Amino acid sequence: MKKGIIALCLSFLVFSLSMPAQEKQNNFEISKSIDIYNSLFRELNLNYVDEINPGELNEAAINAMLEGLDPYTVFIPESEIETARFITTGEYGGIGALIQYDGEYVRISDPYYGFPAQKAGLVAGDAILQVNGIDVHKKTTSEVSELLKGQPGTEVKLKIKRYGQDKPLDKTLKREKVKIDNIPYATVFDNGVGYVSLGGFTKGAAAELKEKLVGMKKTHVLKGFIIDLRGNGGGLMNEAVDIVNLFIPKGQPVVSTRGKAVNTANVYQTTNSPVDENLPLVILVDGSSASASEIVAGAIQDYDRGVVIGQRTFGKGLVQNILPLAYNTQMKVTVAKYYIPSGRCIQEIDYSHKKDSLGTKSDTIGKAFTTIHGRTVYEGHGITPDVKITPDKFATVTMYLYAKSLIFDYATKFYHEHKTIDSAQAFRIDDDTYRDFMKFVKDKNFTYTTESEKNLAQMRKSAKDEGYLEKIEPELKQLEDVLASDKENDLLKNRSDIEDLLCAEIVGRYYYQVGRVVWSLQKDPELKRAFEILLDTNGKDEYGSILKP
Repeated sequence: MKKGIIALCLSFLVFSLSMPAQEKQNNFEISKSIDIYNSLFRELNLNYVDEINPGELNEAAINAMLEGLDPYTVFIPESEIETARFITTGEYGGIGALIQYDGEYVRISDPYYGFPAQKAGLVAGDAILQVNGIDVHKKTTSEVSELLKGQPGTEVKLKIKRYGQDKPLDKTLKREKVKIDNIPYATVFDNGVGYVSLGGFTKGAAAELKEKLVGMKKTHVLKGFIIDLRGNGGGLMNEAVDIVNLFIPKGQPVVSTRGKAVNTANVYQTTNSPVDENLPLVILVDGSSASASEIVAGAIQDYDRGVVIGQRTFGKGLVQNILPLAYNTQMKVTVAKYYIPSGRCIQEIDYSHKKDSLGTKSDTIGKAFTTIHGRTVYEGHGITPDVKITPDKFATVTMYLYAKSLIFDYATKFYHEHKTIDSAQAFRIDDDTYRDFMKFVKDKNFTYTTESEKNLAQMRKSAKDEGYLEKIEPELKQLEDVLASDKENDLLKNRSDIEDLLCAEIVGRYYYQVGRVVWSLQKDPELKRAFEILLDTNGKDEYGSILKP
């Protein structure tokens, strides 16, 4: 027995001696910190003047600790397990609707077609007054969301307020397993170009994309193929690898990961024969394309397999794992960084120097790398498109109308006053409708402040501080009068912008998510540019020349 204890002690001593000095120091600091935390918690509970809520204090302490790291390393309490499941699977138990807060109540903003909310007759604009008898006035979207989620098959009772009806409505919904489609819309345009809107990278995304591509090739002679990753914040890495594999040969590296732990150093390669190695390919991206989206766009770019069009991507090259903790809680923790075939890292912000960088993006040129054909690409900025498209900016009045939910509210009014509309492609705002919208806005006492007015106010303040106000007051007043007069015509001057948002919102009420996508593609500058390059409408062989060094 003594020999066994001595052997155990000796083996522990050898292990301790073999540990790196920094790791020993860290282990000591962890043990010390836990002791301090336990004693503080105990004394606080015994001595604080009021009763404390240990659970809330503990969660606040954990969140404060993780806040000093990157924004993707987070604690997941037991109450948010459904949310964690949604991150990886795209599934959750609930009613199947997007919701938004209007300052008083949470409203249904977008019911998913075919799920409990839509099947029960809930429509966009319905305000939720109660959930299972609980008054939700002034509750946030996250608080109401947690009440709406639950095990599939269980019931949830809602009391709602609907536009144009004085009496609240009672609705009983049966929760279902809600699975958000990875591909909300796919089509082959009349010009022979296939298009897939890829909204997520949850389980099955690659198989779904393959099915769409194979189906299109069977029924059409494709002249090109477009994968739309705009607004796609990412998801499962293996799905990104399998999607890239549809277009490049077997055995090629797509992404590698490197972190502190030895088991985080991995290279992920294509494992199957591609569906098509030669079909002209375009990837559409924007500033919200992140993580798995950037792996796809970056790998396709590095292999010179297709043209990336749009705006610079988000730059999220950090790998997260979800780890189980005690009492059915979890932690999503960053364990590594993503590196694409050229060797460049996708990640833009260096959170290890958070205090220096303040989490801001940089416009400085990063380290240069080369694609397989020798084109120069740079690290540290997410994925920079091969063809950059500067997005049109909305006018100030348009942004305020949207931010103050007047676009949303008018669409609600319109929906309850019109049983049907034209198809998603054909719907337009006519003059009578737009006049009605302007009257609606006026009745809501809509006001907003332009950048010019803000600058003028700042000039007035500076002039007052410096003693010049009295001298320039007449000129300032004249400028204010001119701006005020001009603002009265802003709704007419910016009708085109405003109509675009109105049309998309109204079409969504009748044709749901698919209708919104169909309508928006009609006036899409990135899509138009993709057609020009894929179909060589300019006769310049842009596709081939872009992919050459």
